[in-house]
Amino acid sequence: MTENLTRVERWERRAEIPLILLALAFLAAYAWPVLDESIPRTLERFLETVSWTIWGAFALDFAVRLVLAEQRGRYALRHWYDAVLIALPMLRPLRILRVLSAARLLNRVFTRHLVGRVSVYVTTTAVACVLLGAIAILDVEQDAAGANITNFGDAVWWAIVTSATVGYGDFYPVTAAGRFIAVGLMLVGIALLGSITAGVATWVTTAVAQEDARGAAVQAGSRDGA
Repeated sequence: MTENLTRVERWERRAEIPLILLALAFLAAYAWPVLDESIPRTLERFLETVSWTIWGAFALDFAVRLVLAEQRGRYALRHWYDAVLIALPMLRPLRILRVLSAARLLNRVFTRHLVGRVSVYVTTTAVACVLLGAIAILDVEQDAAGANITNFGDAVWWAIVTSATVGYGDFYPVTAAGRFIAVGLMLVGIALLGSITAGVATWVTTAVAQEDARGAAVQAGSRDGA
């Protein structure tokens, strides 16, 4: 089984656990200053250093995968989003994309291990999107002029109604970055609702097909017995 894997796939499997731990540590280092603005300046600088160090590990992972790829140009084109999510957040106005990069690493693992477990994958993705969206919107909104999303509770509520595409309008972003996050959450929410609908439809279709098969088997047995 292992012999059939490409060099990139072997690297991804070896780096899987370390990258998961780094992604979680990265999200913690990013979220802490956002959720608690009263932390000491020295601790904030330390967390910033941790974030950039882990960011370097993300970049190194992509560089190694690029080197190991048999067709580097094609691999880079197929994984352009990885390059974008690593490069753009170097600019402070786009630092929110750091969250997406960490989420991308986690999703890479979840996709492989939760194949066939759609309900678990959808639930995990939904919860992660709400929490990450809440942290992201609070980061860009809480200090903005005229902001109405200024605490984590309001941010979570906003993320839930936005990802569910309800949009009550009681809380809304006032910054360009906040609106960008809102659009992303809406698209994710639509995709998740579509996945749930497709899963239910598949379950109903399978159940009906199995019932028809049992009915046909019973009828065939009755005929044979007669």
